[in-house]
Amino acid sequence: MSIEKQAKINQLLTSIPAGVVMQSFWLNEKGYSPALQQRYRNSNWLDSIGKGAMIRTGDKVGYEGAIYSLQQQSASTVHPAGRTALTLMGKSHYLELATTKVTVFSSKEDELPAWFKKHEWGVKVDYYSTSFLPANIGMVDIELKNFSIKISGAARAIMECLYLAPEHQELMECYEVMETLNSLLPNQVQQLLEKCESIKVKRLFLYMAEKAAHSWFTYLDLKKVDLGQGKRSIVQNGVYIPKYQITVPKELEEHGKRSV
Repeated sequence: MSIEKQAKINQLLTSIPAGVVMQSFWLNEKGYSPALQQRYRNSNWLDSIGKGAMIRTGDKVGYEGAIYSLQQQSASTVHPAGRTALTLMGKSHYLELATTKVTVFSSKEDELPAWFKKHEWGVKVDYYSTSFLPANIGMVDIELKNFSIKISGAARAIMECLYLAPEHQELMECYEVMETLNSLLPNQVQQLLEKCESIKVKRLFLYMAEKAAHSWFTYLDLKKVDLGQGKRSIVQNGVYIPKYQITVPKELEEHGKRSV
């Protein structure tokens, strides 16, 4: 390899953090042609992990490094969500100690590329494409070892958990998380509630927040939140909550109440 090409690859490898994916189209936009990318692979500077995606040779790349690539190089809305986001923020200590499964959301306009789906990241990736919340509200940046990625903030994450409940997320687990969220900002919660398009999520969120007696709940303007019409049976053979017109598990409704 010529000195010029070696200098160019050195420039690339020093300009991006370790542990992330490099997408071919992005490299091409940066001046690294497909032919040059091939030379780097042949010279063991880069390894392919699927069509259109590479990592530096010998690098260990987790799903977080793939999400960094999607967010930074593709302007994708793919992000760690729900219980995974809560875990990354240290707000789900009661959940599994070893991460074997992660939850990833994106807007309906986005999708995971084939290389992401086919690669083995060391964890099972549960992916959901939905636009029940706008893409860019309620997000936070989290610092990892070598880079940062956007994940759902606490209020958005619990709403994502409720979106998956009860089929893919237990409602009691959701409530146990809600009990810990005593420092949410009312204006941020208000924005999420007003923009949320899931009636189920909004009703469950408000029911749980009120049951947990969070002080921020009293600052919400529920007149601006569309809670829809009619009853919603969240579970079968549960307890009906007239205020929110939802049926919830008996265990949840009785949780925290003193026995007579």
